[in-house]
Order: sequence, then structure tokens, then C-alpha cells
Amino acid sequence: MCREEAKQLASLKPELTKLNVPMYGVVHEKLGVEEFKPFLQSEIYFDEKKLFFGDNWCGLANLLRPSVLMAAWRTRNTAGNLEGEGRLLGGVLVVGAGEQGVLFEHREQVFGDTVDPAKVLKAAKLIEDASSDTQEKPTNQESD
Repeated sequence: MCREEAKQLASLKPELTKLNVPMYGVVHEKLGVEEFKPFLQSEIYFDEKKLFFGDNWCGLANLLRPSVLMAAWRTRNTAGNLEGEGRLLGGVLVVGAGEQGVLFEHREQVFGDTVDPAKVLKAAKLIEDASSDTQEKPTNQESD
């Protein structure tokens, strides 16, 4: 399911590039990263201490939820594997420039709880607006 969401986010890259907004991936284990890179098409960083998304673990009982089963069915044609630690849920953050902080946050609640790419793009556009507002603007005043 992560790979399908990564493909959706990667589809935003042309628009993010126009906005001069980079995209990065953060993973909690190295297993499978090389296979994952083509889906996200971005730099990927390893969070060795698993601090980036905190204590966002999904219990095994959640695997039987209808939404999880539907997500698994929806992504059945996306190549993947079932290796490694799969209980740590992911998420998406859009972090603004300078003092803007986090402009958008989506944390998975259960497996397959994917982010809306339109919301990611909307938040990324706020970064562009904020950076253009802080640029020095010429004045129309004449000096004596």
C-alpha cells in the first residue's frame, strides 16, 4: 500500500518542481528501500531511531478492518513485498519555509489510510506564497 501512495505523491513532482518545493521520503528500515525509490522518485532518508513519525503503530487486529481489506485489494497490482516491519504506520508532512512550520499533516490511522494528493499540493502552494511575500519589493518613492 505504501508504494501505491508513493506513486500518487510522485505524480505531483512536476507541479512541486514548478513551486520549487522538494519532496523527500523518510523510512524506518533499510530493507526494501532500493525497490521503493522508483515509486517515490525522490531522495529517501533513514530514520534509524524511528522518531520521525513517533509511536504510530498499527495493531494486528486492524488488518481485518474492511477499509484495510479494500485498500489491499485496490493496490493488488502494485509490486511490493511483505518483508520487514510493517506495523509502523506512515504519513505525509508538508513543512513550510523558515518559521512557517508544518502546513499540512496526514498520519495513517490504519493500513491504507492514504493522503489526498490535492491537499498536499494545496499546502505546497502556501510555501510558494509565503516565500514570495517575504521577498524585498521595490518602492515607488523617489529619493531627494
